[in-house]
This record gives sequence, C-alpha cells and structure tokens, in this order.
Amino acid sequence: MRWRGRSLAVGLGVTALVVVLGVAAIGGGDYPMSTADVLRTLTGGGTPAEDFIVGELRLPRLVTALGVGAALALSGAILQSLVRNPLGSPDVLGVTQGAATGALVVVVLGGGTLLLSGAALLGGLATGLLLWAVAGRHGLPGYRLVLVGIGTTAILTGVNGWLLTRAPLMDAARAVLWLTGSLDGRGWEQAVPLLGLLGLLTTVVVGVARPLSMIELGDDTATALGVPVARVRRLLLAAAVLLAAGAAAAAGPVSFVALVAPHLARRLTRAPGPNLAAAAGTGAVLLLAADLAAQRAVDGHQLPVGVVTGLIGGGYLVWLLAARRRAARI
Repeated sequence: MRWRGRSLAVGLGVTALVVVLGVAAIGGGDYPMSTADVLRTLTGGGTPAEDFIVGELRLPRLVTALGVGAALALSGAILQSLVRNPLGSPDVLGVTQGAATGALVVVVLGGGTLLLSGAALLGGLATGLLLWAVAGRHGLPGYRLVLVGIGTTAILTGVNGWLLTRAPLMDAARAVLWLTGSLDGRGWEQAVPLLGLLGLLTTVVVGVARPLSMIELGDDTATALGVPVARVRRLLLAAAVLLAAGAAAAAGPVSFVALVAPHLARRLTRAPGPNLAAAAGTGAVLLLAADLAAQRAVDGHQLPVGVVTGLIGGGYLVWLLAARRRAARI
C-alpha cells in the first residue's frame, strides 16, 4: 500500500475536524457543556443527567450524521468513477428519490419509524435494480446510466408528489420534513444499523478499489489489464445503491453531499483515482458541519440539515461552474 503525503495530511486534517466538530455538537444546545465536561462524560465520569443527554440524545445524532455523510460521499465517489461523469451521484440517478418513494408509501398506508426506514431502503434498492435493468445489462455505459437516472428521478418526483396528496395532513407534514433530510430525533436505532451497513460495504468496496481505479482508464484498458469489468461494475453499483439507500433510511434524502464531497476530496488531495477514503471523510465533516449550522443558524429554531446541505452544495456547484468558465476563457 502506497501513501501520498498530501492525502495523508488531508486524512489527518479531516479526523481533527471530526473531533473538534463532534465535541462542539455534543457540548452545544439548551444544556451547554464545556469540553472538559464532554470528555469526562464520554469516558464514563458524567452525572446521570449528563450521561442521558450525551448518551441518548446528542451522541446518537452525531454518529448518525457521520455515518450518513460518509455513506453518501462514498456512494457518490463510486458512481462518479463508474460512469466517469461528475454528475454521477445517487441524487441525480434517482436512488434517493426511490428511497423517498418507499418511505412515502409507508406514510400513506400508515406505519412506524422502523417500517419507514425499511421501506426507504427497499425503495432505493428497487430503483437501483431498475437502473441496472434498463441501462446496465450491456456494460453500463456512463452516459446511458446518467440519462436513465435523470428520467427516473423525474418520474419518481411526480409519484412522490402524488403520494403526498394522498397522505393525511399531519403525516404529510412529517413526510415533508423527512424528504428535506433531517437528523432531528435520531437515536441508536438509526445509527447502529447504518454503521453496520457502512462497515460491511466499506470492506467490499476496499476489496475492489484497485479495479475501480483501472475502470476509470476505460473499459478496454481495464479489460486488457485483467479486470472483469462487468462483474466489478455490478458489485460496485450494488454497493453504491445500498450506501445511498441506507443513508436515506437513516436521515432522509439529504441532498448534494454525495455530489459535492467527492469533488472536494479530489481537490484537496490532488490525487488520481476515486479517493474513496478522502471522500468518505469529507462527506462526514460536511454533514456534521451542516447539522451544527442547522441547529444554530436561526435562534430558537432548528432547520432540517437538508436545507443547509442544499445551500452549501448549490453554492459550491455555481462557484465551480463559474471558475471553470473563467479558466476556459483564459
């Protein structure tokens, strides 16, 4: 295994940011805690009230934010490498919309939070299977997958709007909050399954990371180097879909993290290849920072984290397009 100095520095910086932002997230709120109090409580020396606040309220939300951000960014990095297109992300390809459709079906029919999360996971998986069936049986060309994904997203957006009109008023209001992407009220019942799924799929992805780098060179080149392109593509597509669907099941379809985090990771490391580890860390930091901003941007109110990620991601993309346009003129 070869390590690049800049990539290692980025990894250490991301880890430091996670620690700093994590302590700030646990220590803030209506019951403020100092850094010393946070560290003492995490090591088992807190009061009963502090143990409850940290262990049952704030720490599960923090862990869920990190897991969702890492899963979305890893999914986006895989898809962008597979289709060799910067627009390749679960947001654009319709996977998150499919997860939203599954959740809305539960809202209309009636069901609890656990059933809603399971339906969101199944909806994302069904959308991934549809994408593969329509665009992926003959080598999964990138342009075909993106076009099919855009069409699928448009169809599912219409279906989701219709399902919202069929839901009872209170349930529809709850569903709209979930569709925006929210970490409010997230507990260990969301964090633990997501971490288990993330750990399992990360192991799978690491095993095929080198073939993924070769696929970025082109299918013909990868095949000449001995990579079973079709099999690796199917495996990575399944992993990317499961990561995005699992993240949506835990926190709703949080937008732009999967699209922006891989771009930021590549700009930070300046290294070729998918930069999977850097992308996952960048996504975790982005979502954690966005959740902190969502909690504290408006005094007395908590914004859904999806609102903040949409503002950050949309602003970044506009800046990136403007920068590339200026570079092209020069």
